[in-house]
Order: sequence, then C-alpha cells, then structure tokens
Amino acid sequence: MDINFNKNEDHNKLLLSDLKRKLVKVKKGGGDKRIAKLHEQGKLTARERIDYLLDDKASSIEIGAFVGEDMYQEHGGCPSGGVVVKIGYIKGKQCIVVANDATVKAGAWFPITGKKNLRAQEIAIENKLPIIYLVDSAGVYLPLQDEIFPDKEHFGRIFRNNAIMSSMGITQIAAVMGSCVAGGAYLPIMSDEALIVDKTGSIFLAGSYLVKAAIGENIDNETLGGATTHCEISGVTDYKAADDKDALDKIKNIVDKIGDFEKAGYSRIKPKKPALDPKDIYGILPKARTEQYDMLEIIKRLVDDSEFEQYKEGYGQTIITGYARIDGWAVGIVANQRKVVKTTKGEMQFGGVIYSDSADKATRFIANCNQKKIPLVFLQDVTGFMVGSKSEHGGIIKDGAKMVNAVANSVVPKFTVVVGNSYGAGNYAMCGKAYDPRLIFAWPSAELAVMGGSQAAKVLLQIEASSLKAKGEELTPEKEQELFDKIKAKYDNQVSPYYAAARLWTDAIIDPLDTRTWISMGIEAANHAPIEKPFNLGVIQV
Repeated sequence: MDINFNKNEDHNKLLLSDLKRKLVKVKKGGGDKRIAKLHEQGKLTARERIDYLLDDKASSIEIGAFVGEDMYQEHGGCPSGGVVVKIGYIKGKQCIVVANDATVKAGAWFPITGKKNLRAQEIAIENKLPIIYLVDSAGVYLPLQDEIFPDKEHFGRIFRNNAIMSSMGITQIAAVMGSCVAGGAYLPIMSDEALIVDKTGSIFLAGSYLVKAAIGENIDNETLGGATTHCEISGVTDYKAADDKDALDKIKNIVDKIGDFEKAGYSRIKPKKPALDPKDIYGILPKARTEQYDMLEIIKRLVDDSEFEQYKEGYGQTIITGYARIDGWAVGIVANQRKVVKTTKGEMQFGGVIYSDSADKATRFIANCNQKKIPLVFLQDVTGFMVGSKSEHGGIIKDGAKMVNAVANSVVPKFTVVVGNSYGAGNYAMCGKAYDPRLIFAWPSAELAVMGGSQAAKVLLQIEASSLKAKGEELTPEKEQELFDKIKAKYDNQVSPYYAAARLWTDAIIDPLDTRTWISMGIEAANHAPIEKPFNLGVIQV
C-alpha cells in the first residue's frame, strides 16, 4: 500500500466520521427537550416506535434521514423532514414504516415532508411492500400551505396513493398515536386497518376550537375524536390500544397473519462475502474527485467472492459492464471506469467520460439484463458525455440517446450508487433519480450537479467577460478572482451529497461498507413485484 492509499483512507474516513456525527444530530429530531416532553405524555418518539416495531433495528435501512437538512431555517428547521421512514422486517416480513416525528413542529407537514411521504409510498407501490403509518401530526404547516396543499405532488397525492395501493392489494396499516387532524385524518382511515391509542390518539376533521368557531358547539377533543369515540361510536377505527407499545404489538400480530406473495423470481444463491477486503475502498477512492482510479477494484470489494464476469471487456472501456452476485442476488453492473484507458486503435479515453462505444456497450448490456431478468446496479462516477467535433461527428448524441432509452425503458429493478461525480447528462444515462431507480443512494464522496464548481465558475466567468467586453469594459484580475471564488463557493455547496439528500434527490448517504446491504434489501423488496410488461426500446436511431 502506497502513501496515496493512506491519504485517501484518512480522507474518506474523515468524511465517514462527519456522516456519523450528522446522523447522531439528525436523529435527535426536535431536540432533547421535546423528546422529554413526549415521554412525559407517555408516548414514544418516532424512532423509538419504529425500533420497537421492527424485529431487529440493525437489519433495516433508513430512507431520507437528511431530508430537510439546512432547509426552512427561518421556520426553525425540519430535521429528517419531520418524518422517519425505514425499510425493515416485522415478524419476518419486509415492510416499509412511516412515522411522524412529533418533536418537529408537532409533526406538521412541511413541503419536503410531503415529498418524503410520497417517496415512501412510491417504494411501497413499486415493490408491493406492506406499508405501516405511525401517525402523530398536527397537519399541514400553515405558513407554507401554498407549497404543500393543492398541486399534483402535494399533500392530497398521499390519499390518492392510499386508494391506488388498496386497489393493488398492498397492505396498509395505520396507528393513530397522537394528533390526526383535518385532511390528514383521511390517511389512516383510507388504510386497510386503523388503530388508535387511548387518551393520546385523536382523529377529527376539525378540533374543538374550530368546531366552536364554525358551528358554536362546545365539546372537548377526546369526546370529539378520541379512541372511545371512534372505536365504540363512529366505528372509524378498528382497534383501541392502551398505549404506544400495545398499538405496536397489535400491528405485529396483524402483519404476522399476512399471506405469502407472488415473487418476481430474481436469482439468488447462498451469499458469500467479498474475497477482497471491502475496507480497502476507503484507500482506493481518491481524495480529489478529479483523480483517476480503477473502478474495477471497487467492484471486486462489493461483489460476492470478488467474482465479476466482464461483458465486452475490451470494448467501450470507460464503462464497465458485467455480471456478479451481491449477497447472493444475481446483478448486472454498469459502472463508470475512472482511469484513463487506451483503445485498440491507440487512442486515449478519459476516465469517467461516456464515449460512443461505451454508451453502445451499456445499451446492449442493459437489454441483455432485461432479457434474462437480472436486476441492474449502476455505480456512478461520471463527468458526462465526450464533447468536441470528433465525438459530434461520430454521433455521440445518437449513442447517448440509445443508452438513455435503454435505462428509461428497463423493466428490471434498478439501483443507483453515487460513488463520486454525477454530472450533467451522465447522471441521466447512469440512472439518476429521474430514471426511477428502486433505490438511489450516495457515498460521502459523491457530488451531484450539472458540472463541478470549478468548471461552472470558469464557464460563467467567460459569459461575464464576454458581456462586459460587449459593453467596452473588461474584468480586472482582482474582480475576476473575486467572481470566480463566489461562483465556485455556491456550486461547491450545491454539489455536496448533503444538499442532494436534503432535497431527496438521493434516498440516503451511506458508509460504502453498507452498500451490499442496501442493494440486497432493495432486490428483496423488488422480488415482491413480478415484472408486468415486456422490455421494449421503442424507436431508436441505429
């Protein structure tokens, strides 16, 4: 191992340490005081509820832990988007659990809260996974109601999805463990079965104050919409629970009775650990996003027994394609090669750039995986497609379009790991969020943007200089440096993996060593949903 390996290892472990520190903070939700207040009311926190519900909290993955990071600061912030989402096991059955965090603005819905809830439902729909809602919410956060109330992907889409999932036969169970008011009252009641916790849970379209104002009726909230009312008078809920744990135990018992599901039939054998040490990834992955490295060495530390069968190894070498197994599951891997490669014609190709031949190879491989019903794993470290007259004359746009077409029309489940750069159209071709990966997650080394900070700053500086020149002015060296630094600082912030995770462009930022778990659990989830349509590329230019 050389000095560069050690420097890379130190750098990546520092990034990982920062990730763990941020996770500790975000898991506090609204803070210790609000957690203590919740406990005084006899209630568990959202995370405590999920941990109690799952068979083993260690055998779970969290979606969107960093959602809302550094957003809504003028409103006091919204850690984890005010809702916790995990995929785990209840009585041995894989489920997705959604729990409002009442320590964050009493569980009120911010715009990003709605987006995160919709993402959870999307995962349930795509994979036909049972979904459990643990409801404890004050409803829409009124100061931002115009950003969450009326549009297609806003609050109302939640209830539409409830109805769609019900028609699809996807199990939905809701437990009302705190407030459940106004439009939000429909979510638990549109689920298959609804529970309510005595004395702490309540459901009503309008609380006692609004009822008084609207129709002049004097009534307390418990009588209006408490557990006794809805279990014994209205019949709105199906089960009354004595406390949080009793409600969660009832959910476990309900899930335990769910029958088996029709499987998609993805190939799995007995798992094997990688033969090469996965911890080496920290030393292989370079400190700077511009440095070269061999992506094949990363792949060998992610796949079972470090066995990887390359497809078209000597052709289109800036994309690596091939077959492997991850935790026993058969996968087809499409990865950006990050070292400079030499073609058989003696030409040099830049690592991380998609050329016509590599796009053509990837298209063919994706089609093969669809034909053989093999899930796809994309490892992104891409700066984009090759530019210049030679590439344009060679039809790079046509070949890139074919690859994008194959990714878009792929019917096997796709999983995307953002290892390093995820720039421009390369993000699209390598199955970015817009191309429906079942899960998309990033390593702490990831960067997502149209281009890197330095490149963006240089481009914008050229535009600014041209604009000034047209006016008969020129940029002084001092002004040029000042403008460059300002633009670069802005872009550097926006390319951060935390900026992307805050907006749910990715589902999570994870330790590279957890990659196998995420892909394995993702394919297991996808195995709940048999493929319902054939693979068809549609019309493409050949």
